[in-house]
Amino acid sequence: MKFSAVNHLVKSSICRWRRALVIGVASTVLCASPALYADFSRLGQLESKGFSISAEARLLDADTGSNALLGSLNPDRQLSPASVTKAYLSAAALNRFGPQHRFTSQLVSTGNVDNGVLRGDLVFEGGGDPGLTTEDLWRLVQRLQLAGVREVDGALIVSQWRFGPVECITTDRCNARTRVTNAYSAPLTSAGVNFGSWCANIAPAAAAGEPARVGLCDSQAPLVAIDNQVITRPANSGTDISAERITDERGDVLRLTGQISTNASARDVYRGAGDAAEKTAQVLLSMLNQAGVSVRDPWRVSSTQPPSSAQRLAAVDSKPLQELLLRTMNYSNNYMADVLALNLVETPQAQLRQAGQAIEAYAQSLSGHGPLTLHSGSGLTTDNRTSAHGVNVMLEDMFHQSALFPSFVASFQSPANGVMRFIRRGSPTFQNNVMLKTGTLNQPFAVRAVAGYFRTSQGRWGVFSVLVNGSGSTPYLSWPEVLDPLSLDLDAMILAN
Repeated sequence: MKFSAVNHLVKSSICRWRRALVIGVASTVLCASPALYADFSRLGQLESKGFSISAEARLLDADTGSNALLGSLNPDRQLSPASVTKAYLSAAALNRFGPQHRFTSQLVSTGNVDNGVLRGDLVFEGGGDPGLTTEDLWRLVQRLQLAGVREVDGALIVSQWRFGPVECITTDRCNARTRVTNAYSAPLTSAGVNFGSWCANIAPAAAAGEPARVGLCDSQAPLVAIDNQVITRPANSGTDISAERITDERGDVLRLTGQISTNASARDVYRGAGDAAEKTAQVLLSMLNQAGVSVRDPWRVSSTQPPSSAQRLAAVDSKPLQELLLRTMNYSNNYMADVLALNLVETPQAQLRQAGQAIEAYAQSLSGHGPLTLHSGSGLTTDNRTSAHGVNVMLEDMFHQSALFPSFVASFQSPANGVMRFIRRGSPTFQNNVMLKTGTLNQPFAVRAVAGYFRTSQGRWGVFSVLVNGSGSTPYLSWPEVLDPLSLDLDAMILAN
């Protein structure tokens, strides 16, 4: 008899023994049919290549609150979850604030409005809205005008007293203070707009050989220097644009290189700003000027809370938390995740480690979770550690919270139609019966993590978590090397139950 068959018989005997033991007593253990058992044997083959794995899958019972172990591989091993950390953040935020919570940003002042003139400084008080956009700032300016303000006899002050500037604790964000080639490592503040990033729009010139046409997405005014080296090429020549933001004595500079075809559509390029609060001040001041609201003195950034005597002149609310979480999770937006995590800290001038501790406190309140370490809400910090079992405890707790679960699970992706194309693989069973969140790191070691929910062939719910970590000596780990065997393992569990 093969080992797998013996293993199934043993599990069957254990299940029958447990049933007999608990006759007449509410059981906390569910047993799957022995012929239908599955495990992580395919995924586990990565261990032979030197990768560390923590994996676990459980079948849930909505009526009794019990669960059954379907498969596991070192389920308590502490490994990096990368962006699966965002699932912890989402759960903690929903439990703290509720799905319909909104973050309010406002314009306030201690001065009086006298015949259209604000006698004093105009203060933008950042509300920690991770999704604040220029559209929201336009609403603020319009409402300021409706409040009767046509001139500010003072300065525009951007107040980031809740948090900001936030100390960088990752290599990416620390390097980004002077130079950056991405948007995900934008600096953090409670008063940021457009995810702390500059946006440049690049369009072809009328004729080949000419420089491309370039402008800012945020403003018609030249708020940031643009070093445009993009050349227009003949039709169908292809478009290849590189962009970086550097900060020097001129301030922020967007350096654009490459080419764009004459028949190509315009492209938007996002790069993290050098200082997110300063960027907000520049954009807001430009909008005030365009609306005809003059400001006498130069803008400045402050980390001081406006006095209690300050009066609200205009305000704008964020999208509901459940919508913010959908964007944070679907696009794995590190800026949004860490801003949301910083909102969990109750004291002013919060830092990332405090945000991580706030999420830790939530997770450690869950019975049976076990140890974890979180230095951020995004997972961009490489010191984050948890286990597959711990992730599943959190996922299961959210499943049983009927008021929060719809908002929570909606932020996970289906492989069949998720926005991340690399997850669109595996069988139809995997693609259509799974909702997941992925996590990826490449430096200083490879991390491929995935966790979420599945529905079985009989319509039952299950949770699964897989953390795969490399080391300095392991080879590059592609997503197909993880998702392909995982999809087969989950297929077996889904079809068996």
